[in-house]
Amino acid sequence: MARVSKALGLDVIAYTASPRTTPESKKDTGYVMPGTGDPDGTLPSAWFSGLDKRSLHTFLKQDIDVLLVAVPLTKETRHLLGKEEFEILGKKNAFIANIARGSILQQDDLIAALKRKEGGLRGAALDVTDPEPLNKDSELWDLENVAITPHVSGMGTTYLKRSFAVLESNLTNLEDGKPLINLVNRRRGY
Repeated sequence: MARVSKALGLDVIAYTASPRTTPESKKDTGYVMPGTGDPDGTLPSAWFSGLDKRSLHTFLKQDIDVLLVAVPLTKETRHLLGKEEFEILGKKNAFIANIARGSILQQDDLIAALKRKEGGLRGAALDVTDPEPLNKDSELWDLENVAITPHVSGMGTTYLKRSFAVLESNLTNLEDGKPLINLVNRRRGY
């Protein structure tokens, strides 16, 4: 998304749990489909980091028009975005797209921010909800500024091909004595 956003002339900033202060730390060492992604970590004009509210709020106070939520669900990220965060984003009338996990957003607070006429969120695109599937009586279904999809943002016509490419890369790396890619860090939870 950073590459597409940059191509459209948008300024891209990033927020990560761990600091990315060196060119080496900004590189994406996981699988990147050729011609996509940001393997060198050069697209964001600024990097913010931290798991505390102060760091998060510093990031959210930037001039954010669209916030793409694509973080793993961990104990630190559960309900990461709630009333306070939506109020900060509402000052810029931001739009939120969540392709991560539904419980990263405090859903009742999200609904309130989406319904607020002044100082609220412009809208939301939700590929994930809490719970999932979303209850039939959820207010989200009736909000005109919300688009809901059935948790399919990661799927595409090349998903299987990419999965086998990761496997192939890891088998080659294993054979060559190189580090494996896209490993799960059990301590971090992703």
